[in-house]
Amino acid sequence: MSGVSVIGTGAVSPAGWGVAPLWDCVLANQPVPATPLPRPGWESPLMIRRAPQWKPRPAFLSHPRLRRASPISSYAVAAALEALGPEADPASQPPERLGIILCVMSGCVNYSRRFYDEVLEDPATASPLVFPETVFNAPASHLAALLGATGINYTLVGDPGVFPQGLALGADWLIEGRVEGCLVIGAEEGDWLTADAFRLFHRQLILGEGAGALYLKPQPEHGTPTRLSAVTDPHLFTRDQNRRQAANAMRAQLPAPKPGELLVDGRVGVERMDAAERIAWKDWRGDCVHPKTVLGEGLMAGSAWQCVIAVEALKRGRCSVATVSVVGCNEQAIGARFEGNIVAADVSPL
Repeated sequence: MSGVSVIGTGAVSPAGWGVAPLWDCVLANQPVPATPLPRPGWESPLMIRRAPQWKPRPAFLSHPRLRRASPISSYAVAAALEALGPEADPASQPPERLGIILCVMSGCVNYSRRFYDEVLEDPATASPLVFPETVFNAPASHLAALLGATGINYTLVGDPGVFPQGLALGADWLIEGRVEGCLVIGAEEGDWLTADAFRLFHRQLILGEGAGALYLKPQPEHGTPTRLSAVTDPHLFTRDQNRRQAANAMRAQLPAPKPGELLVDGRVGVERMDAAERIAWKDWRGDCVHPKTVLGEGLMAGSAWQCVIAVEALKRGRCSVATVSVVGCNEQAIGARFEGNIVAADVSPL
């Protein structure tokens, strides 16, 4: 996958708004405290790692398309604008052919729950103003309206392994010349519906919320700091291939580690969920970080955080190559590899 650069990154996470608090939190390896989330009909709340309230309020929220938007739209837009950097400035428009790929798993669950609550209570009075915010592609639509982007705009729905697929799709668009730049965003919002659903399968699991974004462009001839060098095939969980076998197949497609490389895996600190990925990478001897153990299981946002951390590690000279491993909730195992311009001898320890 030569010829694709990562120009910028953006993030919203339980650590805060921006890439800097995400990076500091993961390197400190101190879990963000979980907060109670009331569940109707229960005396005891669920626990979740929420994104903090913004301080100050972002200016983009005054845009007409975002005044009633769900939190997932706010997270996605904030991460995308940070990734765009100077190109997000109204005085400096993003590329005319800007591609947008939004990746989600639960999507706009807050408004979906609210709308169906109203339908069940009284279908005749359910607000039609709520319904547009329930669809999966609402955040991508809001972002395009804010930027005035008229290029290709896709929303991919699936488990967390879809985010690396989004990177591969964006890279294909760039290589084929279909876009001049491509934002790939993974975002999720917290709600008692998803927290309760995951509790049915893993009571120790704590969900997180937020977004992560990578801004891809064609690789310039000189001076590119970070490259997306590879995305593996998606190795599906099927009747003939279980999670462990899929994780091993993903691992086998990635090169053997060398000095100065970093692994950013998707382990969450629950052995039942982590076993397949832990076994697949048991031969890894280099540095390794586990963002989800401190930020929570962010689902699609979680795999986006992994990629943001990998790119930031390269930009900050903490590794020469960064590998991202995603063993999804229920669909696939997939990996991505990023490379920088420094050599292993110049790497600063994590």
